[in-house]
Amino acid sequence: MGTKTVDETGVKTDERKTDERKTDERKTDEATEAAASTEAAEATEASEAAEEAGTDAPDDADTPDDTDTPEDADVTGKTDGTEAGPTGVGQGAGAVVSAGLGIVSLTGSWVGTVASARESLMGQLQTSSSSDVGTLIEKGYGNAWQATAMWGGIFALVALIVGVVVLARPAFGAPGRPQAPWIKSVAWAGVALGVIGLLLAVLKYTDVLLGLPATG
Repeated sequence: MGTKTVDETGVKTDERKTDERKTDERKTDEATEAAASTEAAEATEASEAAEEAGTDAPDDADTPDDTDTPEDADVTGKTDGTEAGPTGVGQGAGAVVSAGLGIVSLTGSWVGTVASARESLMGQLQTSSSSDVGTLIEKGYGNAWQATAMWGGIFALVALIVGVVVLARPAFGAPGRPQAPWIKSVAWAGVALGVIGLLLAVLKYTDVLLGLPATG
């Protein structure tokens, strides 16, 4: 009877140990599965976060496609320059030309000098020593002075027209782009000189100003 008791106790102990081992292995397997599940969940969350970050990055950050390259800057500058209209260089040149022609109309030009000398020469050829004094004065001096006045008037008229065109140009250009003050000043000077030169030329050509002396 003692031997039987020992055997039953040993068997029960072995069975208990076996059950404990199975329980430990089951716990180990469950812990392993839980760890694997946790790692898989973390990996999934990390991949989703990376995908979200990759999706939002082009919207939030400036990519190289959105930055302005030198070529794009050049194209933009050219486009702006085209849309902005004229730079005013032509208007400035026109104003200077107008003022210069106005000064020439008052001081005289080589064209007027040559025309005056030509008329004087032709008058000498058309008259003779037997001609009266009035004819000599008219042919030798009157026609020459009128030629000088005529060319002075032509220069004054051109100066006046150019100055008016320069002053009126902004009305036909880009709206909201004012004309430079110095262009207006020079253009107005050309217009004023043109008016004065044209008036003096007309008065001289009609002998109202500095007419021929009387011979009678």
